[in-house]
Parts: sequence; C-alpha cells; structure tokens
Amino acid sequence: QVPYQPSSPRQVANALALLRGRAGKTVDLGSGDGRLVLEAYKQGLRPALGYELNPWLLCLAKYHAWKAGYHEKVSFLKKDLWKVNLSDCHNVIVFLAPSVKPPLAAKLLAELPDDARVVAGRFPFPCWTASSTLGQGLEQVWAYDMKEVRREAQGST
Repeated sequence: QVPYQPSSPRQVANALALLRGRAGKTVDLGSGDGRLVLEAYKQGLRPALGYELNPWLLCLAKYHAWKAGYHEKVSFLKKDLWKVNLSDCHNVIVFLAPSVKPPLAAKLLAELPDDARVVAGRFPFPCWTASSTLGQGLEQVWAYDMKEVRREAQGST
C-alpha cells in the first residue's frame, strides 16, 4: 500500500496527450480521486473507468464525477486491480509505485490486446522500452504499445 499522491494538472495533461486520437475502453488502475478518468472521458475516451480500493478516494472520485456532470457517464469501481480482467481494455493509465510495476507488467502482457497502450506516470516500467514519453522529472509520463512490448519480450527470450 502506497500513500496516495494526486496527479498534478501537468501529469494529467501529459498522460492524456499520449492517448490523444485513440479509441476504446480506458481504465485507470488505482484511480485515486478520479481526475484522470474524468479527463479521459472529456477527451472522448469511452468507456472510461477507474479501479480504486480506498473507499474514501472512491467517494471523492464519484463526487468529482457528479460535480462535473459525468456521474452517469464514467464509472469508479471498488475492485482489486489484480482480480480485474483487462482483456477488453485499449488504454490503461497507471500511476502506481515502482514495486508494483514488475508484477503488473506480467499481468498486462498476459491480458491486454496487441493494440493496447499503457501510459505510466511518475515511474516507468523497468523492463519495457517506451514508445514515447512526455514531460520531465515528476511530470514525466511514458507510453508503451503492447505490440512493441511483446515483440521486444519475444526477442529477448
């Protein structure tokens, strides 16, 4: 369990810039107060949903969605990201601690479709090569295209 650190407006903008022009189901794993999910929806990424275990953050996310007029349009679910099937997700946003990245990388490789894109904030996936990156320092985000990640993984075995 990692202390919650809300994404800055610049981190949110950078993460969503790396998803611009994409379509399909978009999920935020560990969605916190919901700001990334709301912004994804505003940019046309639909359906947009967040998975969050902290009940207080879940309430906050639902409140933000209601206040923005999107409570019927976005979803925030109290689900363990390890138990969620991600096989129908085309855009995945992850602002999680480095310790979670290696086991999460294995789950994403196993479940995501080839055309999926994963955007990581704050910390990159240590064993993957990013397709693109945006920002610097704490504002930096990394995008990974699953087809490329799989190709690289097969080449190294």
